[in-house]
Amino acid sequence: MCHYCNKMKTPSVVKVWKLGLTSYDTAFKIQHTLSRRHLDSMLKGHSQDDNHDTLLLVEHKPVYTVGIRDDTSKQEIDRLKALGADFKKTNRGGLITFHGPGQLVAYPVLNLKHFYTSVKWYVQSLEESVIKLCDQLGIKAVRSPYTGVWVDDNKIAAIGIHASRYVTTHGISLNCNNDLSWFDHIDPCGFDDKGVTSITKETGLDFSVEKTMPLFIKHFEKAIGCTCEDLSAKEQEQILSVVYTKLMSQNTS
Repeated sequence: MCHYCNKMKTPSVVKVWKLGLTSYDTAFKIQHTLSRRHLDSMLKGHSQDDNHDTLLLVEHKPVYTVGIRDDTSKQEIDRLKALGADFKKTNRGGLITFHGPGQLVAYPVLNLKHFYTSVKWYVQSLEESVIKLCDQLGIKAVRSPYTGVWVDDNKIAAIGIHASRYVTTHGISLNCNNDLSWFDHIDPCGFDDKGVTSITKETGLDFSVEKTMPLFIKHFEKAIGCTCEDLSAKEQEQILSVVYTKLMSQNTS
């Protein structure tokens, strides 16, 4: 048990939204809408009962993403786009990585004040979720000084987060049965001497995102100290309504 556990608060409820195959932009706008709800609740002095903690689970269409420290040249961006992937600059930590079908991407949009107010604890908890999941499947995965989760010198899960007033966005991506050749065109997370791997590659079994999601949710609950429940269709519609209104406003401006 980690040294944070005895400081954590009563387990909170986190709503789970399985978005399926979703563009990076759409997932980001949903995160931003949920994050804004958290921050607005704080400004209004609302209690924990006004809970917008949500775990978004998605697969992305092929996209290379970079963090706030990125200095990728236009020529390099054009080269990557020519491969058939999109390219997005983000406000998360970390360097370049790839997201695509067959990879489980988890975006927890949480107010850490409902759990434990430590970004370091939060990152370690995300790592712990994947480490325990891998252990259940017979894969020996570990942390490293390079962040993320590793199997020997191969990264199986990448982490990049953003936190504003302890409200989190972005998250962790876990390679399930995705095409790893997309990573051949970059130095994942800035490392040119390390590789990538997946659950499928390590186990020899075709382990899909659908098979992985319930395992991830189970270990996420334990690591974060929460209870996960499905986000209702009504709540999904309300959030998407805000997202689409913003999109329409941008398209007409």
